[in-house]
Amino acid sequence: MRTDLITREGFEALQHELNYLWREKRPDVTAKVAWAASLGDRSENADYQYNKKLLRETDRRIRFLRKRLEVLRVVDYSPQQDGKVFFGAWVEIENERGEQLNFRIVGPDEIYGRKDYISIDSPMARALLKKSVDDDALVPTPTGNKLWFITQIRYS
Repeated sequence: MRTDLITREGFEALQHELNYLWREKRPDVTAKVAWAASLGDRSENADYQYNKKLLRETDRRIRFLRKRLEVLRVVDYSPQQDGKVFFGAWVEIENERGEQLNFRIVGPDEIYGRKDYISIDSPMARALLKKSVDDDALVPTPTGNKLWFITQIRYS
């Protein structure tokens, strides 16, 4: 299951990607396809085949982003969230061995390319939701439950 929540920054990043793909990349690739097609035999034309494939991939991503942006719900910070872990929180946790993790809980569309973001749908995020500083969370993992302690929560 995929949650349809996203932070304001994540929503704007997806909109920016959509605008770039539609207004800059797609026209450029379309022009290359037209140029390569004008050269003649398309079956052995590497430029044509490569750019046609790139155009299909670009169009697929554009369709996905348009559909996804329609259903996403932007969640902004509210002062009522202070002191507890909710969507958009930066959380610092520690286990009994002193290992520390620091990450932000965001929507599933925002985690790609970021090592410091985790999805709200992850077992770690689910275990931490609604907890406060100094609370402990039991996180289910494939190797068994792990205990983590919340050391800091911030929303900036």
